[in-house]
Amino acid sequence: MNNGLGRLTPALCLALCSASLFAPSLAHAEEAPAGATLTGNASVVSQYVSRGVRQTWGKPAAQAGLDYAHPSGWSAGTWLSTISDRFVEKGTVEWDIYGGYSGSVGEIGYSALAYYYKYPNAVISATGTKFDYAELSAGLTYKSFYGKYNYTVTKDFFGITNARGTGYLDVGVNHDLGDGWTLNLHAGDGRVAGSGNDIWNWRDAKAGVTKTLGGGWSAAVAYTRAWSKTDIYKSYTTGVPNGGAIDYSDVTKGALVVSVTRTF
Repeated sequence: MNNGLGRLTPALCLALCSASLFAPSLAHAEEAPAGATLTGNASVVSQYVSRGVRQTWGKPAAQAGLDYAHPSGWSAGTWLSTISDRFVEKGTVEWDIYGGYSGSVGEIGYSALAYYYKYPNAVISATGTKFDYAELSAGLTYKSFYGKYNYTVTKDFFGITNARGTGYLDVGVNHDLGDGWTLNLHAGDGRVAGSGNDIWNWRDAKAGVTKTLGGGWSAAVAYTRAWSKTDIYKSYTTGVPNGGAIDYSDVTKGALVVSVTRTF
């Protein structure tokens, strides 16, 4: 989960982990204790929103992923989504690679994962700064509740320089309502490390439902939005003219996101 905040100042990446509406998940595979599993997924979403921030400038996105899970607890995967070059300068695709270990003790689940986010050909032309970055993630689950913390280990964070140590706290619940319905609630808090980079700090929230349709199909709808102490997200721009004019947008304003997913 992806995400820069452009260039009035550099971009900020918020692309990560909140089910199919927002980012990749290592839990696509159904339980299969007898052996390793390899599963794929493909989605069409009304727009790509990651950690409360709009990645496709309000336009639809196509997404796909592939996940491998071993009975020992080790897993790995990759996931892609289209993005807008109005949000990520010269970028059209977000490509995530991730893997790690998960297990449980009684009803407590735990995970330790690594993520690498790549934005092919995307670069801030004025500085030559790329948007690629890496995170380590530690997570816990209890019944339908979860919490995890992602920590940036690369020097830069989605176009923001000298931001190693940026953290994102993600807490929520995915509660089974019965008859194929799941309630999805999420709250996030992002703190961008580095001198002067706190202008990019943000918080976000999501509320939605997912419906299993059978045959590997599911649909979801959610309302999501983000907030920050400054107005930097409300007039977001890459600073690059589009058709002769420079585009601005509030990339944190509330959005209703609808998705359809096929898992195979």
